[in-house]
Amino acid sequence: MAREAAEKPPEEILSLWKREQAQLKALLVEQDTEAWQRDPAFSGLQRVGGVDLSFVKGDSASACASLVVLSYPELEVVYEDCSMVNLTAPYMSGFLAFREVPFLVDAVQRLQEKEPHMVPQVLFVDGNGVLHHRGFGVACHLGILTDLPCIGVAKKLLQVDGLENNAQHKEKIRLLQAEGDTFPLIGGSGTVLGMALKSHSHSSKPLYVSVGHRISLESAVRLTRSCCRFRSPEPVRQADIRSRDYIRRTLGSPRPPPEQERSQKLQKPKVCPKEGSEEPAGEGCGQDHAPAGSPAPPAPASSCRPEAGRASSRESISRAPPLYTWPITARPSASPWQPRCVSVRAGS
Repeated sequence: MAREAAEKPPEEILSLWKREQAQLKALLVEQDTEAWQRDPAFSGLQRVGGVDLSFVKGDSASACASLVVLSYPELEVVYEDCSMVNLTAPYMSGFLAFREVPFLVDAVQRLQEKEPHMVPQVLFVDGNGVLHHRGFGVACHLGILTDLPCIGVAKKLLQVDGLENNAQHKEKIRLLQAEGDTFPLIGGSGTVLGMALKSHSHSSKPLYVSVGHRISLESAVRLTRSCCRFRSPEPVRQADIRSRDYIRRTLGSPRPPPEQERSQKLQKPKVCPKEGSEEPAGEGCGQDHAPAGSPAPPAPASSCRPEAGRASSRESISRAPPLYTWPITARPSASPWQPRCVSVRAGS
């Protein structure tokens, strides 16, 4: 998710946001709740999802919100939803959810209404979960509001509770030699906030995995590793690629140079011919997300026809009322694990 600086909200709004985070945090579950999570091979897991927001180059308020669902363990895209959105809440470190989550909840709700059999059993979020200033990052927020298991995956270390990207931390990273190597992120309070994971053998930079909701850290790390073809887990990687590609096609941004076009091929459905869709060896998708409008992957070939069961939703620009003027409140559901998709619009 792109992070853009914006006007700082008033102190009373920050107080409201903190109160909302505390209320929702009381509903957080940091343990496995599904049988497939406890299975060594994740038997029973069939669909994994990823979400992302990509911003229009030079515009911190216009973005594309994307949700993709992939089959597991094949990691083939079976559903995608991309929509242009206009963000009204300002960006503040530690409060990203109040700016971006409403549009991601909308995408999940559209999927539940249109293709309920495609709803993912777990969501990967490009951001942090309990590895957060107040232990409640964007992955936790989205997990509570959708009641789906969520995993936070970040590319940069959020320096909270005494965690620092200092020489000691860099030495621990250097000692991550093999794919799958990890070390715990232990805060000054003694709490394990997440795990640094070497997700790909060719990546020198780890991912920072943390619990979002309804999954244990151990299961979150195992599944993240299982979903990585490159540095980033494939659900997040595909959500990023497709959101930037959607902006390019919607707003007419220029195509990338040929060499970057080849290295950033959009994943094709199985029925389409494969033409070098793999990323080159090295860091893969290791860089931070560039604003859309900069080099982006090409659109799928027009001759490629969607595979059976594949669905796509292309929505017009969605504008939310100022999220920072009213609270987000989770409504109780019939049972602990029933979907708790909450309306995130004023007047709800």
